[in-house]
Parts: sequence; C-alpha cells; structure tokens
Amino acid sequence: MDKFRMIFQFLQSNQESFMNGICGIMALASAQMYSAFDFNCPCLPGYNVVYSMGILLTPPLVLFLLGLVMNNNISMLAEEWKRPPGRRAKDPAVLRYMFCSMAQRALIAPVVWVAVTLLDGKCFLCAFCTAVPVATLGNGSLVPGLPAPELARLLARVPCPEIYDGNWLLAREVAVRYLRCISQALGWSFVLLTTLLAFVVRSVRPCFTQVAFLKSKYWSHYIDIERKLFDETCTEHAKAFAKVCIQQFFEAMNHDLELGHTHGVLAPASARTTATATATATATATEAVQSPSDRTEEEREKLRGITDQGSMNRLLTSWHKCKPPLRLGQEAPLMSNGWAGSEPRPPRKEVATYFSKV
Repeated sequence: MDKFRMIFQFLQSNQESFMNGICGIMALASAQMYSAFDFNCPCLPGYNVVYSMGILLTPPLVLFLLGLVMNNNISMLAEEWKRPPGRRAKDPAVLRYMFCSMAQRALIAPVVWVAVTLLDGKCFLCAFCTAVPVATLGNGSLVPGLPAPELARLLARVPCPEIYDGNWLLAREVAVRYLRCISQALGWSFVLLTTLLAFVVRSVRPCFTQVAFLKSKYWSHYIDIERKLFDETCTEHAKAFAKVCIQQFFEAMNHDLELGHTHGVLAPASARTTATATATATATATEAVQSPSDRTEEEREKLRGITDQGSMNRLLTSWHKCKPPLRLGQEAPLMSNGWAGSEPRPPRKEVATYFSKV
C-alpha cells in the first residue's frame, strides 16, 4: 500500500506531466486502433461518403471527449464556471486558459487519428472514388455514352477489387494511385498546419500577452491547489469527526454498562464478584478513554470548532456560494456563514502583570 500511495502522490504532484503522458499514450493507441481496424467500404453510390466521413470524424470526436474526461481539471472548470460569484468574482481569462490547456492535450489523439487516416488513403479513396476524372485517366470516348447512374455505380466499386468490373473504362490501379496521392498530400499538409499552429499557440502567443498569460496561469494553478487543499482538509475533518464520534459512543456504552452493573447488586455472590471485576475493568478503561492523549487532542483540533452536522453543511454551502475573497493580511471576525466579515477585528490588548517577591 505504501508503494501505491507514493505513486499516487507522485502523480498528483506531477499532474501536468502525467496528463501529457496519458495524451501521448492515447495518440499511440489511436494509431494502433486504426492499423487494427478493418476498413470495409460499402462501394455503393451515396454510402461511400457517409461511411468515410463517419470513420474520419467520429473516432476523433470520441478521443477528444475521452481526453477531456480523463483530465481531472474538467470538473474544476465546470465548477468554477457554474459557481455563484459570491464574494469572489469569476475571471473569464482564467476559464479560457484552463479550457485551452485541457483542449490542447485532448486534441493530440484526434490529430494523430486524422493524420494517419489521410496518410493511409483508404478513407479518402472510398469517399471520393466517384469523383475520379475518367476522361483524363481512363477511356474518355466511352464516358459520353454511359448514363450518370451507371458511371457512378462503376466508380463506387473502385475500392473493392473483388467486385470492380470497370477495367474497360478505367484501370483500378490508376484510380487508386491517383486518389491515394491526393490523400497523402492532404495528410502531410494537415500535419504541417497543426504543427505550425501548435508552435504559434505555445511559443508566440505568450510573447505578445505575457502579463495576461502569467496572470491566467497563476490563478489557474491557484484554483487547482485550493481545491486539493480543501479536499484534504475536509478529509482530515471527516476522519477526526468520525473518530471523536466513535469514542463518544464507546464512552456512553461503558457508562451504560456501569449503570447496569450497579443496579445488579442483589445478584449472587459469585455474580456480584464477577460484576464488580467487570465494572472495575470498565471503569479503568473509561478513565483511560476519558483522559485524552496527545493524539486525541490533535484529532479534536482538526475539527476546528465544527462539531455538528448542521454547522458542517452550512460551511460547505457557504464554500460553494461565497468563497473567501482573495485578500490576505487583514483579520476579520467570522460571520454566521463561516466567512470573514467586512469589518476588521479590533486589535488585541496586551496586559503585562508583574509579581513582586515582597
């Protein structure tokens, strides 16, 4: 368990590197999925385009949503976007920075899928086989004599060598090479454009908006760290609250047992002896429990004065509706909702007392 705890703490402290690794793994997985995917073009006019566009666009959309779901900050972004303003205003620049940061990582796998699909050429061949210029690449003298539906039916079978029967009009290998050449050109152009866009976003943009970029980055990290510390504090409070409740329960049970043994004084001598011994042991255990150790005091300190369910519910509601203002250095009295009031706390008076030996 200690090893798993260390790994979990390492992943929490290096969340950005961890998410980059997850996105890289998803990108490799998307390429592997495409290589293992059995592409079956329907080879029917009107269906080829729909099937090819579905293969080209649906998996990237799924991978993009998976990239957002696997990012822990998506819930933090939604919470920050939907929370009431309360005593802390919401900064749209911070929300934009958080979303762009998550979107950049989540787009890695979809970009890899689209690039691999275009470089492979099967999807493009299936989608645009009916648009091959037969008059240029094939027997152009036969084209005017063919009805348009018959020509579309013949060209739609180009991706399927087992059923293609139009070699007399257009050699299948010529059409396949022509369309795959265009698909690979589009694929490399797509890779180049996405690389240039990533370079501009990651390198050039902070140079022109450095101050705004630093502010958004700082407050984005602050919101993330604040949420983690609040969750840790709530966990410590819940653990301490449960421990104190259990201790009080056992103390009450010991007290009830003592009362029961006291009322049984008319029992036989052996029973009274046993009851006396049991009561003595129980009283000793009760005294040991009632004399709190340093650890028990530490657990009580973690309660921070919140010792009932209603107060805890009010505190959680106040944290959601009106988070404390981001201003330190002034101590203010706590209001009924648990937050600092607007009026500063009056300074404490220090009194010095001197004792004389006379």
